[in-house]
Amino acid sequence: MALVYRLMMQLSGMLFSLVGWVLSCLTTYLPQWKNLNLELNELEIWTMGLWQACVVQEEGGMQCKDFDSFLALPPELRISRILMFFSNGSGLLGLLLSGFGLDCLKIGERQQEQKKRLLLFGGMLFWISGITAIVPVSWVAHSTVQEFWDENIPDIVPRWDFGEALFVGWLAGFCLILGGSLLNCTVCSTELHPSSVRYTVAEQQDQCQHLETETRS
Repeated sequence: MALVYRLMMQLSGMLFSLVGWVLSCLTTYLPQWKNLNLELNELEIWTMGLWQACVVQEEGGMQCKDFDSFLALPPELRISRILMFFSNGSGLLGLLLSGFGLDCLKIGERQQEQKKRLLLFGGMLFWISGITAIVPVSWVAHSTVQEFWDENIPDIVPRWDFGEALFVGWLAGFCLILGGSLLNCTVCSTELHPSSVRYTVAEQQDQCQHLETETRS
């Protein structure tokens, strides 16, 4: 039963981590980090991401333009690019290492200590990936709130609002941290091997036979 529970936790951790990594990659390239609604023209919605700015028109679809220069971006967008790349890379590396450390994988089943280390290191990478996904979206959200309530900006000037990519990024970070936590919990839990179970049963049978012999004598 313990082996089944341990394996289920490992598979659940890998599933959450995989979903979090996919969402993190999606967040990196979504252009909806910030949204801007124009009161003068309600048929247009402007969006801004890490790579491009887009305008969504009700009749003409979406038109996007890539940013001309990396250095011309606001500081939060520049740092967010770097952190999101780091999140995607560490998440991918965590998936590879954790995959080789799973109990259901027959490769290296005699090297349990190394498989535990792979799981532990993979879980830590998922934590790092989750944190580095939450930090940039939270930073952009914080700067958006500050600009929205800035009293120095006239009321007639349109204000940026939260985009859908921020919520996807928060969900990605949560899934990555949860997946890494589940994998690390399986490393800390005690592991029962079939050989040890057989040895325990045989030892108990020997003790019972020894007690029966003493009783008869």
